[in-house]
Amino acid sequence: MKNKIYHSLFFLGLICKSYGKVAHTSSTENRFNVDINNFQEPKNNFTISGYITESGSGENLLGASIYVPELKRGTTTNDYGFYSLSLPKGKHTVYISTIGYTTIIKKIEINNDLSLNFKLETDTQSLDEVTVSADSKVKESKVTQMSKIQINPSTVADIPALLGEKDVLKTLQLLPGIQAGSEGSSGFFVRGGTPDQNLIILDDAVVYNSNHLFGFFSVFNGDAIKSVEAFKGGFPARFGGRLSSVIKIDMKDGNKEKISGKVNIGLISSSMLLEGPINKGKTSFIFSGRRTYADVLAQPFLSEENGKGGYYFADLNFKIHHIFSEKDKLYWSNYYGRDKFYSSFKDQFTDEKVKLGWGNITSTLRWNHQLNDKLFANTSLIYSNYDFNISDEYTDTYDDNVVEYLFKTSSGIEDLTLKSSFDYYPNSKNTLRFGAEITNHSFTPQRVLLKDTYAENIDKTEELNSLEGALYIEDDWKITDKLRSSLGLRLSYFNYKNTNYINPETRLGLSYSLKPDLALKASYAKMNQNIHLLSSSGIGLPTDLWVSSTDNVKPQTSQQFAVGIAKDFFEKDYSLSLEGYYKNMNDIIAYKEGASFLALDNLESGADLDWEENITAGEGWAYGAEILFRKQTGKLTGWLGYTLSWSERQFDELNFGNKFYDRYDRRHDISAVGIYKPSDRFTFSATWVLSTGNNYTLPNLQRIGGNFPIGGSNFFNRGLQDITTQRNNFRGETSHRLDLGWQFHKKKKKGRERTWAISLYNAYARQNPFIYTVDTKYPNYNDPNGTEEKELTRTSVLILIPSVNYILKF
Repeated sequence: MKNKIYHSLFFLGLICKSYGKVAHTSSTENRFNVDINNFQEPKNNFTISGYITESGSGENLLGASIYVPELKRGTTTNDYGFYSLSLPKGKHTVYISTIGYTTIIKKIEINNDLSLNFKLETDTQSLDEVTVSADSKVKESKVTQMSKIQINPSTVADIPALLGEKDVLKTLQLLPGIQAGSEGSSGFFVRGGTPDQNLIILDDAVVYNSNHLFGFFSVFNGDAIKSVEAFKGGFPARFGGRLSSVIKIDMKDGNKEKISGKVNIGLISSSMLLEGPINKGKTSFIFSGRRTYADVLAQPFLSEENGKGGYYFADLNFKIHHIFSEKDKLYWSNYYGRDKFYSSFKDQFTDEKVKLGWGNITSTLRWNHQLNDKLFANTSLIYSNYDFNISDEYTDTYDDNVVEYLFKTSSGIEDLTLKSSFDYYPNSKNTLRFGAEITNHSFTPQRVLLKDTYAENIDKTEELNSLEGALYIEDDWKITDKLRSSLGLRLSYFNYKNTNYINPETRLGLSYSLKPDLALKASYAKMNQNIHLLSSSGIGLPTDLWVSSTDNVKPQTSQQFAVGIAKDFFEKDYSLSLEGYYKNMNDIIAYKEGASFLALDNLESGADLDWEENITAGEGWAYGAEILFRKQTGKLTGWLGYTLSWSERQFDELNFGNKFYDRYDRRHDISAVGIYKPSDRFTFSATWVLSTGNNYTLPNLQRIGGNFPIGGSNFFNRGLQDITTQRNNFRGETSHRLDLGWQFHKKKKKGRERTWAISLYNAYARQNPFIYTVDTKYPNYNDPNGTEEKELTRTSVLILIPSVNYILKF
């Protein structure tokens, strides 16, 4: 314990030392001191800086573009709507724009540093009708970053969804490189990775389980989301801790001008959102909630003889944003989500109750401080918790004998994180980000309680504690008018008891403009992952266990290389990207053959539970190519995506040590998405997807396992045991489906808007495989020559699913 405290103090010392150096300012000029001559701004250059917000709500707009076409110079706002841009002395025309808002064109004259704030109005007309310069925005071919996708929440709201539940993760699955698991699942796999290799962040807090209803829906209420960014590769140094992807989701801050809200009533759930000012222009709040009510509707149809039961999930989001001054702001974000299954049975002899529950809790307190017109700081205190539990309790009473049985098991992870980050804009060619973070992990791989009248009681808990930290710096550098680079270094630190892992992570991105609208890009990223998910399903079910790296279990590592091209079609506002990638993963873990979450054999014997003995480590490879053709403005928007990919694994203790294809290795994925808005009264949308089948392990041999007595004294060799000599030796059928959506909007009095939304999931009733099972047909036991027959059965569950939603905005 003493060593761990020393490690914590040492790392906190590094953070404080870094913060002190970064935040040092001159008392007279309030300027950030930099000793590097290359970062010094020419004397005739001045800085414009400020914030870009949404008109009418005061919502900060991240990723908004500030661009000066005649200088071919621009920047984008950070996560909190702040920008800083250096310009030479004189007159300039500045374009301020972002998707979904009317472009502002402003002429300015610079003779000194200026603070300029802009408010963008929501564009109620088709965006392609706004007449602006074709070179007025920062386009895909103009930025260094590759393998990044941004999704507007309005796009999520427009796309047809299963049972009307608008789902940001399922929308991401429609993009190349991000593949769905099984049919209808919100679990996803990025470039050959696994669910635990996806870093999912909600307002800076890690969300460890992103699924409701065993994967059919995600935990994110789309009404409360402001922005969604997905990184598949070329990861900036500010992100770490996972191998395959970063999904960054930001909640709305709340309307600072007026009370507004939204009610959504669907077939299986309803949601509501309320936002508004507490102190107009200064303090705002947002509250949203969602709950299913299938359990309530089913109660009248359940009989006492069969017992009572039900299932529901619920989400709550709450956030407060307070502005102390233009340079100091406070955010407090909270999320609570829970799934619960319950059943009970009671008669004159038996009283039994079964419960199954899992959920997330996150809370983030953030303080923004603008030190000067070039330096922006954010400090966050973050709490994250995930837990899963099962309980079975019953009492039998018969002939005055009372038998009591209680079984409880649970697992979970709890994090407490302190993070400081800085955005620094030294000149027009460099944008630096640097910072530090430290996280205390508390793992409970398994807690077991067993009480039985006729057996020995068991009460065991396995707990792991570890410390994780990182220092990082990254620089987006415009080397020449044609060549840009993104250089980053992240130093990760992990401590478990007396074991320390210190790993440097190099990040590199390059972009070379072949033409004004065509760029060649390349990236390299080395990643480390210090925590692991033990999964027997591979799709991120709640029974999966989060565990720590230990002295026996090393951190996972990966290296990913990517190359590609980005092409913009300015006149039509189309974009085309083509990327190829190769990723190597080391020390990835998996269950050994026959190992499971509950380890019931150990429970019955009273043996100690040790998850480390049930896993094996190995290596993985993923490679492929992705194409995305996209249109984001106009009456018709959408995209066409294609993925060609391979994903392989090798474990010494699995598949006889031979390399095999991963379960979710899929050769081809095609997606087409279209959203058509001919007027403000009607929206039509359609999606079509095609995916190569998943891999399954089927028995291909049988061996005699023993003699079993059949029909009195006669014995036959019928003890046949199914075995397999090849893991994932069967590829399922190709899946494809068409989803359709219609929305009918009507403006009402007092600024209200009513929408009827109709969706049709799997419109042409394709019977896509949800699961395969092997059924055995046994012979007639009176026939000594009879043999067993095996039959492979495909089960399809989501066939032609309609839904209707009523939505009211006010």
